[in-house]
Amino acid sequence: MTQPTEPRQGGNLALATSASRPATRRVPELTLILLLRHFICTSRTLSKVTLSTAPSARRKPVVEDDQFFVQELASSGPITKSPDGQSTSPHSMLTPEEATQKLRRLEESYRVPRGRGVVRYDIVQLPSNNPIEDDHAEKLVETSPSLAVSDPSVGSATSDWMFWSVFDGHSGWTTSAKLRQVLTSYVARELYTTYKAALTNPSLLTPPAASIDAAMKHGFLKCDHDIVHESIVKAQKANTKSAAADLLGPALSGSCALLSFYDSRSKDFRVACTGDSRAVLGRRNSNGTWSAKPLSEDQTGGTPSEMARLRAEHPGEPNVVAHGRILGGLEPSRAFGDARYKWARDIQEMVNKNWFGRSPLALLKTPPYVTAEPVITTTKVLPEKGDFVVLATDGLWEMLTNEEVVGLVGRWLEENPVNLRTTPSTSSWTQSFLGGSGGKAKPDMSLPVDKAQEETGGSGQRSPIRRQQWDIKTGDERFVVEDRNAATHLVRNALGGRDRDLVCGLLTLPSPRARSYRDDLTVEVIFFGEGEATGEVVANLEASAPNIARPKL
Repeated sequence: MTQPTEPRQGGNLALATSASRPATRRVPELTLILLLRHFICTSRTLSKVTLSTAPSARRKPVVEDDQFFVQELASSGPITKSPDGQSTSPHSMLTPEEATQKLRRLEESYRVPRGRGVVRYDIVQLPSNNPIEDDHAEKLVETSPSLAVSDPSVGSATSDWMFWSVFDGHSGWTTSAKLRQVLTSYVARELYTTYKAALTNPSLLTPPAASIDAAMKHGFLKCDHDIVHESIVKAQKANTKSAAADLLGPALSGSCALLSFYDSRSKDFRVACTGDSRAVLGRRNSNGTWSAKPLSEDQTGGTPSEMARLRAEHPGEPNVVAHGRILGGLEPSRAFGDARYKWARDIQEMVNKNWFGRSPLALLKTPPYVTAEPVITTTKVLPEKGDFVVLATDGLWEMLTNEEVVGLVGRWLEENPVNLRTTPSTSSWTQSFLGGSGGKAKPDMSLPVDKAQEETGGSGQRSPIRRQQWDIKTGDERFVVEDRNAATHLVRNALGGRDRDLVCGLLTLPSPRARSYRDDLTVEVIFFGEGEATGEVVANLEASAPNIARPKL
């Protein structure tokens, strides 16, 4: 969640030309800037690196005389260095094949042949931090007939409650991991109570929308209360600092949460957003293009509605929001954990004295400043139109717009139909990239999406800051379709798409250096449609990493 590092400015970076260095290969300037900081510290010690004489096509970045370039290695393996005499660090760029392996290492795909509106969902994660601070959770609950209202018009006496969530952790991974374990259960319990209560009113077919929203909010807030406040009570009873650390870890770090809830009876798709992860709906228009509808608003210290709320809740504190951050420090204005912005000063001093922790913030006056209460939206899904929803942590939205994401999935669907009753087909997009046109780009590579909203700007949606920071091209010709997993497809194109040097450069950077240039990425794509009703959720092996796919609903 930290502010991205600014690229190096000034005229000290010169590119070696092919005339001056015939053994080098130029790469895009962005890639040079990306890798410069990571490798500049090695430029004075290259003579200490031992290379084998075996021929190879591998490449290495080199910094020399204020020039940064890539040249061929005379080694079958990567350059390595042992700074402590034991560990080694690879310093050669990944090949395109190695980059693809890294992109697909954590991809998962599942088919949902239950005949209740959802046919498939795809997931991928790409770490920047080590360990990754993102997390995710998926859950299917088949409601019992006791929760069903007797109404023949709604079909089956039971329904599916389906939950998908992504969690964007910061200051550590413990909060997001805790949410993966428990948040869906907190929300499902509150929903069960609310639906059960509605059965006592014969005039209601389902609980009022406001009651469902209130139940989800209560589940979020109760979960955060247990993480932030009940953990103090339990820690005071702990016998060791180690035990206290386990209890307080999820409170001291933090996480955004984006949880979606789909009721197969009503076809209502609710999104509960706490933080700056984002959900976007893709829906096909009558002319065959797709439209993008945001289902959440980014909640940060720079969001006008959040700034107004915080200033109203904390009058007389001009720095409650400073430089787009809460008390000048935390970017998301809503989050789980982050006890530093929620505990009273005396509690923080007690934690610091008895166990560990940081001193209270100098600007701390009237906590809590951060809340886990979500903002909830409800959308009627149209499975017959082939709707899809993309849930992703902010790492994706730093690189792509809503319209680009929807257009990319729309283009992907042309090559990978997900309806269980259809079979894949081949179109000019795949042919153009995989050899149908000699590997050359088509003259018109525009995405099938209505970009009217993108041109005017959507309310509450931040533009892709990485693209602005690095001056990345905005044309659709930079995109490709190479992956069977829709979520992996989005991540590949977020990292550069057709620009393979850029993709390889971004994926080569190790943690923690990678965090300066890209965030952890977690993406889920949910496909709605009219599929077969065979019952069980099954792994889609052709779009999943080996030995990772397992039913998640």
